[in-house]
Amino acid sequence: MNVWPGSAYPLGATVDEGGTNFAIASSVAERVELLLLGEAERALTLPSRTGDIWHGYVPGVGAGQHYAYRVFGPHDPWAGDRCDPSLRLLDPYARTILGDISVVEKDDFDWGDHTPPKTPLADSVIYEVHVKGFTRLHPEVPTELRGTYGGLAHPSVISHLQSLGITAVELLPAMQFRHETFLLRKGLRNHWGYATVGFFAPHEEYAAVRGEQVTEFKRMVQALHRAGIEVILDVVFNHSGEGHSLEPTTVFRGIDNAAYYRLRPEDRARYLDVTGTGNTLDVRHPFVFQLVMDSLRYWRNVMRVDGFRFDLAPALSRDRELPEANAALMRAIEQEPALQGAKLIAEPWDVGPGGYRLGTYSPRWSEWNDQYRDTVRDFWRGHGTLATFARRITGSDDHFGARGPAASINFVTAHDGFTLRDLVSYETKHNEANLEGNRDGHGDNRSSNYGVEGDTGDEAILAVRARQQRNLLATLLLSQGVPMLLAGDELGRTQRGNNNAYCQDNELSWVHWDAVDEALLRDVRALVAIRRAHPVFRRATFFQGEVDGGVDVAWLRPDGSGLTDGDWHDPERRALMLVLSGALTDRVTLRGDPMRDANFVWMINAGIEAQAFRLPAGEWEHVFTSCAVTPGAEVTLEGRSMVLWRSPSNSPSRERSA
Repeated sequence: MNVWPGSAYPLGATVDEGGTNFAIASSVAERVELLLLGEAERALTLPSRTGDIWHGYVPGVGAGQHYAYRVFGPHDPWAGDRCDPSLRLLDPYARTILGDISVVEKDDFDWGDHTPPKTPLADSVIYEVHVKGFTRLHPEVPTELRGTYGGLAHPSVISHLQSLGITAVELLPAMQFRHETFLLRKGLRNHWGYATVGFFAPHEEYAAVRGEQVTEFKRMVQALHRAGIEVILDVVFNHSGEGHSLEPTTVFRGIDNAAYYRLRPEDRARYLDVTGTGNTLDVRHPFVFQLVMDSLRYWRNVMRVDGFRFDLAPALSRDRELPEANAALMRAIEQEPALQGAKLIAEPWDVGPGGYRLGTYSPRWSEWNDQYRDTVRDFWRGHGTLATFARRITGSDDHFGARGPAASINFVTAHDGFTLRDLVSYETKHNEANLEGNRDGHGDNRSSNYGVEGDTGDEAILAVRARQQRNLLATLLLSQGVPMLLAGDELGRTQRGNNNAYCQDNELSWVHWDAVDEALLRDVRALVAIRRAHPVFRRATFFQGEVDGGVDVAWLRPDGSGLTDGDWHDPERRALMLVLSGALTDRVTLRGDPMRDANFVWMINAGIEAQAFRLPAGEWEHVFTSCAVTPGAEVTLEGRSMVLWRSPSNSPSRERSA
């Protein structure tokens, strides 16, 4: 079979009418073989090298061709070189991967009249969801689609998402990942997917038809967009699924180990690890820098996703030892034309020195706000102060003051940690199923069981747990900033106290649709509807207090008097009242007209004992409560409860906000 010189760009396998161009980057290779796999394996030496790109064009090879690489070069781990021509390696740019085999893919999908939703960030309600776990047990999804991209796009699932009112799904890693050897030896599997080996390939196990994952992923995006729902990908560019040096070599390590990974300067046989996974990709190197940028462009332009959540983002900004605000890759992402308009969300910490970076990103970014999570959890279980709680529910201006509340991605629960139901049912983690002696997972859960660990039939305890779930959800959805819900929390999903279910690809982690807390589901729908209907809960700027001759937010004691300096910092004070002005929302219509809204009174009693509140003068109707209340000038809230009141005389503008 003839092999022509071909082109060094683009990297990967690129199909045209006559054949396929193959290109791969390696600075240490002495020879690169392309293996064409099928009934008979054919090894073809790539004939050309342009800089560090090895390339060749093979006439007659088209879409669907299975292939792999062999890289001949130095193997001296002490020097950082790990080439091994006995190994078949994946193409780092493969669009389709089946096990350890790359497949030539052609982009010929018909998007039709596709239009992405383009929901403003401030108006977003994000839903963190696992592609497989969400539908694996869904009774209305056909069996062959359960746990797949097609399952997530099924009308019954989209109907649920729409009924909730969420505007974007944030998918846990859906790029091709591997199941680590140490898990397989214990009979476990990687469930979360933070072990990427193919940064351009949708994960094959989530496809209803093996080999059709690219088309299925695009159909999922298309269906979600038509329903008004954006797609955000959780991307893992900080490390790869090859893990530490004792895990199998499948891709980068065998191509150019010292280029793709950060090695320890004093011991180049070992990886520098600021990710806690065994390795760290070296995004300073041109190969990796280009791979990240090419991957983002591909998922944005070809797969048409709407944004990215960057796992352990500080690892991408370590141009030197410590993370840097002006790191080259972060600036390139911000300036990339293909990413203009895309949502960029940073997980602002890694496990290396100086790795906690909350509030340090540029205006192009929003960030997972773990201080919001911890403060809200603490406040409702009787810890912390009004001052800290107030700062978090108004957008965390101490961290995002120059950027506005939408820079804060607020969450109470996420994939990593307890589910909402478990947060109010367990004092401690119960990770025995992970077979690590319950040593894994976070020990600081800021949770409470309210008297009994785990399941109970005690009605009093169950009533407290029910109120606390609603209190936490109401706080999340009425706070300034962008709320993120964990999929299944609205249903009452439990993981039996496991707060680190990364290796539980089974019914412990999957959503159980036959055990739905219908009352909780109704309340979540109501809360999201309140948020989306009223711009006062999704401001573009922070509250100022006195503004334009009025007050945009007033902070009151339960009796209606103003909070004192002592109140703000008194750890015993657990009750307060907020009055929100709908006339001073700071949002405008598409025409630029001010968006007028209703006024709201938000009563919060996080104490154990009942508390009497006095409503401000005027006419009020209660629109949400976590406990039974009797309307009147004076209202009594039982312990650990809240209620939201609205002035019925004012109605919000129905124009879409700008």
